Amino acid sequence: MAEAQTKTQPKAASLHRTLGLWNLIIIGMVIIQPTAPMGIYGVISNRGHGHAVTAIMIAMVGMLFTAISYGRMARVYPSAGSAYTYVGQEMNSSLGYVVGWGMVMDYLINPLICVAFCAQAAMNIVPGLSYYVWIVFFAAFFTWANLRGIKTSARMNEVLCAGMTVVVVLFLASVMRTVMHVQHDPGYFTHPFYDPGTFQLPAVFAATSVAVLSYIGFDAVSTFSEEVENPRRNIMLATVLVCIITGVLSGLEVYAAQLIWGSKPFSQDDVVSAFAIVSRQAGGAILFQVVNFTLLIANLGSGMGAQLAAGRLLYGMGRGNALPKQFFGAIEPKRRIPRNNIIAVGGFALVGAGLLQFFADRLGGGAYEIGAECLNFGAFVAFMGVNAAAFVHHARHENTRDPRGYVVPTLGFLICGFIWVHLSNPALVLGAVWMIAGISYGAVRTRGFKSELVTFEVPSDVA
Repeated sequence: MAEAQTKTQPKAASLHRTLGLWNLIIIGMVIIQPTAPMGIYGVISNRGHGHAVTAIMIAMVGMLFTAISYGRMARVYPSAGSAYTYVGQEMNSSLGYVVGWGMVMDYLINPLICVAFCAQAAMNIVPGLSYYVWIVFFAAFFTWANLRGIKTSARMNEVLCAGMTVVVVLFLASVMRTVMHVQHDPGYFTHPFYDPGTFQLPAVFAATSVAVLSYIGFDAVSTFSEEVENPRRNIMLATVLVCIITGVLSGLEVYAAQLIWGSKPFSQDDVVSAFAIVSRQAGGAILFQVVNFTLLIANLGSGMGAQLAAGRLLYGMGRGNALPKQFFGAIEPKRRIPRNNIIAVGGFALVGAGLLQFFADRLGGGAYEIGAECLNFGAFVAFMGVNAAAFVHHARHENTRDPRGYVVPTLGFLICGFIWVHLSNPALVLGAVWMIAGISYGAVRTRGFKSELVTFEVPSDVA
């Protein structure tokens, strides 16, 4: 009788493997945005004295080391917990928890600032509606779209990515048409890479620390390890390819912009809208409006993708008891998605976007700018953790005489550490507060870390 009951007992719901390599690349590109450098172009150009392309390329090389480390660890641990699992399995469960807590900060703030940006952009199109009305609309839309299931989200991502790519092509075509009808001085086509009159190495490094923002989000690919076919192969390929494609697209975009604008600085009032201003110079008022609208769509897609990834990260941590398992470790059986997490992230984005604007109104500045300053703290905690885990894994389990297994994660760790310690003071302060809160929570749960804080589950149905 007991045996019969065991046979008929329903199997616990789990994530569903439906994503191919192309789906992963599209999700990664939408989270990062094909228009990634447009929003920060003015800052990069000003800091680098016009060497925006050089900064983008240096940033790509740095992020590629970390992307390779992510791919290598995903082959070993194809888990939705991503960096949280890699560090916990290879190094120490408590360190894994700390990295995971840092990732939660990054993954929660990303959809939050996308809601804030979309609301502010929408007010320019329909000024009659309040910011607070728009944040309710966009937070609800992100949540509704992601509750439809992973395949529905993937299809919407493909449409958004295609639309953004079309606008990038239109911009590049407008620049080509303008360039072909203008007389050029010697060095015109090489000055965006190196202009001897303005090149300063410290300035280029300062620009690179901002340019790296163009790549933030490539790591989200690894959070879908339990929903992708053949994750040991596809996660590595997708992570590296997303990083390379982002670098090539970003490089082309800022190169074209520099051909039009040159190395002259943007005024402080024009820094945020710098790319749209260049677009107007290349293609007139119509292209100016198209680029403005595209940046709204880009953040729409990025917010949806970031919420999707955040739900998977929280699921991985909830399943391992780093967060309350009954809520965060649950899977909705019909669509096989972490429904509780998707709703929680949507609620956090709504409340957070509202609070940011509330304080911004009283302290000055914008909600998007304040949130964006804090985004990198958690991201680089995770990046350093993954590179450290890749180094340790190579030392323990692979050919220890092969120097490549040490060089790649070491360079990735050092580059990420350099960027991390040079974050803005608000980011460092708020990040420290967040980490102290998370460590305190872990200490209370384990009575001073006297017992295991988390467990790590890696699925066995891996090709």
